[in-house]
Formats: sequence, structure tokens, C-alpha cells
Amino acid sequence: MTIRLKKIPQCRKHVCIRRVSAGLLVCAAAAAVVSGCASSSGKHYTHKTMPTQMLAAKRDNVQTLDLQNLARASNNSDMIDRGDVIEISISAGLNEKDTVVLPVRVNEQGIAQIPEIGPVPLAGLEPEAAEATIVAACIEQQLYQRPTVTVTMKRQRMNQVMVTGAVKKPGMYELPRGRSDLLAAIVAADGLDDDAGTNVEIRNPRRAKSGRSTPVAAGAKHGVDTVGHSTLLPTEGSTVSADNEVDASMLPVSVGNGMESIKIDLVSATKTGRGGYIVEDGGVVRVEKRDPEPLHVIGLVRKPDRYDFPIAEELRVTDAIALAGGTSLGLADKIFVVRRVPGGSETAVVQVSLREAKRNSQANLRLEPGDVVSVENTPATVMYETFNIIRFNVSAGLPLAGAGIF
Repeated sequence: MTIRLKKIPQCRKHVCIRRVSAGLLVCAAAAAVVSGCASSSGKHYTHKTMPTQMLAAKRDNVQTLDLQNLARASNNSDMIDRGDVIEISISAGLNEKDTVVLPVRVNEQGIAQIPEIGPVPLAGLEPEAAEATIVAACIEQQLYQRPTVTVTMKRQRMNQVMVTGAVKKPGMYELPRGRSDLLAAIVAADGLDDDAGTNVEIRNPRRAKSGRSTPVAAGAKHGVDTVGHSTLLPTEGSTVSADNEVDASMLPVSVGNGMESIKIDLVSATKTGRGGYIVEDGGVVRVEKRDPEPLHVIGLVRKPDRYDFPIAEELRVTDAIALAGGTSLGLADKIFVVRRVPGGSETAVVQVSLREAKRNSQANLRLEPGDVVSVENTPATVMYETFNIIRFNVSAGLPLAGAGIF
């Protein structure tokens, strides 16, 4: 009996050679693409050369802020104002029967119509000053010679305030006039929501110029406290004196419809502790609601995808790579961060080294919503992938031991 060996076709070797040649061609083409990307036109930066205006802003967590610092530094809750109900006690002698008790409401013009005495302007006065004013009116009307007058606050006018935006219970709330400030409005709306930002806008009805202005923040001169304001910053050429006097360029901004707007940075306001921003009757408090654009992580990562950008957390390049399951190749090092140029629709590319980002926090670029993080191919990664392809094809093309024996 004759054993015949099957002859391996000669073309098998040529197939392997062709595969190796094809792999080398793929490698060369990929290397050319990589070098082409590096030299492409457009704005390219590194973390050292990127302009300041392109740096991502730090994201503060408002949930960690001490909102108690927004409380009014001085609360003149006893000051008489329009709409308040006061009780006036006038005594002409030691006998209780000689004492007259009168409940009086201060009208919208700030006048109290007191029986037998007539109209007396009381709005804007403390109780002690109001008592002296009523005594003078009594003497002037020749009703009493030396009356004893006591003024007591019975019921303050309630301010109707609308709270909107990133609060847990948006809606219309009634706040006592003496405690109608930013902190009270936020507390009435059950506090800040999880997606709250750091910017708050207060819109108050513009008061008539009557010689008495309502302060925006307690303790502020000219009725304006510039601490924590993003709107009330000095314009070019304006000045702030040593005693914090402000000029006309720092007054509240008119937004039409009889309203004035103040914008407040909660981080600055709570750090300085000079809060107390007043919300007038008919005022609106709008808390910024953060809805950040998603982050895209693509390229040589295990799970390329679109990821939700955290609302109140800082995200850096290494964090984005971790979200995507890490790099798919250990040799991957070059990262492109594609970011929109502020104030336009163009994009710029910031190149980051992954190895350097792991060692240097400055190189570990802070990301912002809408960024695209792309882990790029390099000649080293292309050669590594091509070598694996060639090795697989060559091993797949070799005959198994004993193959071809009949």
C-alpha cells in the first residue's frame, strides 16, 4: 500500500506574501493619514499655547454653598412703608380713658389718614420718628398740648414674588416686606434644585423717583451692593472710590416693561457674606438652570459614545477617557480636544498628551460641555495594529500539523 502526501499548493506562499504586502501598504497609508491630520489647516493649540478665552470655566457646585450668607446684614423690618397697618396710641394724660388707640393703614402715597388729625406722611420712617411726626401734627392742629404717642407695627404689607428656574417648587409666593430678599425667596421655593447654576437674576419694578430709593442689598451705598454682581461691574472709564461709592455706570440695568435687573453670582455673594438682595413687590427671581451639552468621546477608546456632562462636577481629559472605558490600545497617547471658539461657530483643536495629562494637572485639560475628545492614531499605534493584522493573517495561512495526509 502506497501512502501519498498531498502537495501544498505553491500559491499558498504567494497569498501570505500578498497579505504581508497589503498590510505594509495599509500601514504606510495610515501613517500618511496621521501625518496629514497633524498638518491640516485650522486653529491648533496645546495646553500651553491655547488662549485664555478658550479655557473652560470652573464649574461650582451650588449645593455646597452656604446660602445663609445671603441673609440681610441689617433688617429694617420695622420701617413703615406703603400698605402697612400700624397702631397709633395717643395719650393726653395719666388716665387710661384719655388714651385713644387707632389702627391706621398707610396708603400707596405713603400717607396715613389719622382720624381728627388728618393726613400724616409716615412711609420710610422708623416707629420713633413716626411718633415724633404725629406729636408735631397733634400740636399743630391744637388737639393736644403734650401728647404721648406710641406707634406699633401690626401688619406689614406682603410682597408678591415670582420664583422661577432651577428651584424645587417654582411659583408665586407672599413674603413679608421686611424679609423679602433673595434668601427668603429661595427658601420659599423649597431651595435650589439639583440642576441649579450659580447665576441668579432679580427683576424688580422700577420705583418712581420720589427721593427715597429702595436698596438692592443691605448696607450698600446708593442702594447698590456691587459684591457678587455680574451686571454691575464698572465699565471702561468708570471708577470706584475708596469708600465703595459707585458711579452711574453701576446702577441696575433697565430691561423694559418698567423693570430693572440685577444679576448675582451666588459663589461671590456667599463668599463675601454681603447678601440681602431685596425683592420688591411684583419682583421676579430667576435661578439659572444648567442643561449642559453632552460630551463626545471617540477614537481609540473601548466605548466611544456620547456622555452626559455632569452638572456640578469638574471633568478633565483623563475623566473623559475613563468614562469611555479607557484606551483600546496601550500605545495611544495623542488626544485632540475639539472645542468651539467663544463668540463664533468655528472650532479649534487642542492637542493633549495622555501620558503628560496623567502626570501634570495643567496638561490634564479641563473640559466644557459640547467638547469632543478624540484619541488619535499615531504611527506607533498604526504599526502596532498592522503588526497584529499581519501576525493573524500569517498564522491563519499556515497549514495545521499533519494536514494533507490521506
